[in-house]
Amino acid sequence: MPDWLILLLPLASQTLFVFAFGACAGSLANVLVYRMPLGLDVVAPASRCPACDTRLTWRENIPIFGWVFLGGKCRFCKSKISAEYPAVELLVALLFAGLYLLWYHAPGSMTVLGVPLGAVSPEWAGNGVLQTWPAFVVLLFLVGSLVPITLIDARTFTIPLSLTWTPAVIALVLHTGHALWFQLAHGSPDLVFDGGNWRADDGARWLTADGALWTLPTPGVTGWPWIGLAIGGMVGVGVSLLAVRFGLISRSFGDYDAWEAKAREEAGPATATGDDHAGDEDSPAEIWLQYPHARREMVRELAFCAPPVLLGVLGFWIAGRFGPVVPGWPPMTTSGMWVVPDGAPQLWLLVLSGVLLGYLIGGAVVWAVRIFGSLAFGKEAMGMGDVHLMAAVGACIGWIDTTLAFFGAAFVGVAYAIASALANKGAPRAMPYGPFLAVATLLVLVGKPLVEWVLSRLMGMPVDLV
Repeated sequence: MPDWLILLLPLASQTLFVFAFGACAGSLANVLVYRMPLGLDVVAPASRCPACDTRLTWRENIPIFGWVFLGGKCRFCKSKISAEYPAVELLVALLFAGLYLLWYHAPGSMTVLGVPLGAVSPEWAGNGVLQTWPAFVVLLFLVGSLVPITLIDARTFTIPLSLTWTPAVIALVLHTGHALWFQLAHGSPDLVFDGGNWRADDGARWLTADGALWTLPTPGVTGWPWIGLAIGGMVGVGVSLLAVRFGLISRSFGDYDAWEAKAREEAGPATATGDDHAGDEDSPAEIWLQYPHARREMVRELAFCAPPVLLGVLGFWIAGRFGPVVPGWPPMTTSGMWVVPDGAPQLWLLVLSGVLLGYLIGGAVVWAVRIFGSLAFGKEAMGMGDVHLMAAVGACIGWIDTTLAFFGAAFVGVAYAIASALANKGAPRAMPYGPFLAVATLLVLVGKPLVEWVLSRLMGMPVDLV
């Protein structure tokens, strides 16, 4: 066996494992896309053929290859199986394996169209998969959730909230847990200023803001007020949820189902049964746009937002006024090392607050557009699913990239509208925004380092979009 092949075997086996894991995640995505809009349990009963209701065995459930081996037909009743199933499984598998290769194993010297592949990976990935695998797993959960969210929203104009909560919880646990483990194992790292780049003394390149080390933006070592804002804001979210639970704040759009049933009944028998083929004006999205009380519902949502805003501001003030006093940053020693000052927050607390700030700011940006857009136009500007989606993205990758993805989604939407208008001689009045947010998030994950590289070449100096 050639030596070069022996050297490639470890990488090939690792990539194959990630590919297989992605294919399994794609298989789960297919289950979610089929069952969630119907209100079915995603765990039980076991998978069955929708045509003959025969329970499928493990041979029929092999991701990608099961469909190929069956020739695209049910083994029992010979009914046709949609090619969407293996396509989704293959897509997720390629996304997982592609990100793994690009971020951890792309040769810096290899170029595609003049662009070095090493420019596509985030800076923290340079520490290797053994040090950063929790952050990578968080992003895999995020990407794996974006696929079913996109398909469900494209078909139903709804985003199941459980699909957004899962990556947010995973981010909270893995990001914070990894930081706690790192601090217990290595202590609080001192920092070195090396030719314009921040890095930890052990070589880890994880600095994201003002001395804060990690794989997503966090408050700096002097950032106690921002930690207070993050904790106060999340406490405020809990207060608002309890207020809704006990009826102190009315749930927005609580009367929509009754209004829609009445509107369909008045519109005629075709729409009263929910026949979406009766005309575009009777589609779920178009009916939703006809709801006349959007402004009233935004007032209720402003009431929900009041406790998080007020407690967040209060937390910011209390932490800044009464929190530990941190000496001016950065104090530099004669050895060229920036020493983390006494009174600085613990690393795990910085990372926890980074996750919480990403969740709060990611959701707040979209919610602000939803509330003020609806108040201005009298129609719901964006769905609450979009708010939860970008809050989850913020928890996973931080508030800066999430904000970039939100505004980038507008350009993705415009491009889709133009293409749809050219293909169909007219763009639809209502379009689900979740798919645009998902695509923009993926573009930011892969494209932001690339944009930084291009700008660095053009300006002749390092560019960091933070």
